[in-house]
Amino acid sequence: MSVTKTAVTMTAAPTRQDRAARIAVAVLFLTNGAVFFNVVPRYPQIKAELGLSNALLGAALVAYPIGALLAGLLAGAAIRRWGSARVAAHGIVATTLATLTIPFAPHWLLFGAALFVVGALDSVVDVAQNAHGLRVQRRYGRSIVNSLHGVWSIGAVLGGLMGSAAAGLHLPLAAHLTISAVLFGTVALVAYRYLLPGPEDAERVPDSARPSFSGAAVRMLAALGVLAACGALVEDAGASWGAVYLSDELHAGAATAGLAVVALQVAMTLGRLTGDRVVDRFGQRTVARAGAALAAAGMGTALAVPSVPATLAGFALAGLGVATLVPAAMHAADELPGLPAGSGLTIVSWLLRGGFLLSPPLVGVVADLTSLRAGLLTVVVAGVVTVVLARVLVNRRG
Repeated sequence: MSVTKTAVTMTAAPTRQDRAARIAVAVLFLTNGAVFFNVVPRYPQIKAELGLSNALLGAALVAYPIGALLAGLLAGAAIRRWGSARVAAHGIVATTLATLTIPFAPHWLLFGAALFVVGALDSVVDVAQNAHGLRVQRRYGRSIVNSLHGVWSIGAVLGGLMGSAAAGLHLPLAAHLTISAVLFGTVALVAYRYLLPGPEDAERVPDSARPSFSGAAVRMLAALGVLAACGALVEDAGASWGAVYLSDELHAGAATAGLAVVALQVAMTLGRLTGDRVVDRFGQRTVARAGAALAAAGMGTALAVPSVPATLAGFALAGLGVATLVPAAMHAADELPGLPAGSGLTIVSWLLRGGFLLSPPLVGVVADLTSLRAGLLTVVVAGVVTVVLARVLVNRRG
């Protein structure tokens, strides 16, 4: 079972418009990553100012993924109505405006409500920017979507650094987020001018030449959603549990424990920035399977021989191994025949966010029943599942 290829394969060199659109959509990815991660380093200040316990802070923070899940399925309809370019660029502006409500939330419920709106907007923007990136990729006739996700990671690091610097300088939260909103909102509007015009299906084979949607395609869409969720589980394992594992089970210091997520994210970013050439050379299926095997073997070895260096290496290999997995699942879903524009991508993105929501409690429950070391075996399981399900991906170029 494999995904039917329906996109137009471009053979000519990219035009000036194509290159400008690629830069513009990359700017949107960077901006999208930076906006929310400006807020994350200010959580300790928000917690202190609102007088929140850890439990109440956690209850407020979970509103973000809940908002993303509830609104994520609306992205396809928004794209069909207004186009991926407008939804992505203007959605980023709306997201920056939503972050401006955070400093004025006097209660944890209102803070959670602000995060709910930010998460909802971000989920729609995420689908739209990926949809537009895949439009540009069809015009290029080769893979570029992995590098776009790599640029998103760079934006997340940039936003985190901005937020950390603002916190260190004791810049008022309202002033900090106003600067962020003006900067990134303006950048998104400028990028919008250079995105591709025309209908969302302009680069596809006409509908009459495309096969109709079938039960097999439904099964493929479900498999692609599971693949994306596996990528989310691996990424979240480093973010949510890496520092805890190094600190509690391996007795590493605070500074060393924090390197778990750094190792995973740096390796994932490098994998995405270089992944397009590898995917073009070997194909999505081969790269996904090899990467999943690398992630499972690396993390499995680190858990079998527990030490700080082995664990950091294990998280790095996990991040590198799944670097191209989510972009591949999104691309394949967007190429499924018989679906309205943006629908396959919307569903897989929604399942991806479900993976981020379910991963922390899944690992936590296993850890409480046994140990966190056993809980992190979910990364190995995700790698094995990916090796099996990657058969729905294609090895053809384009």
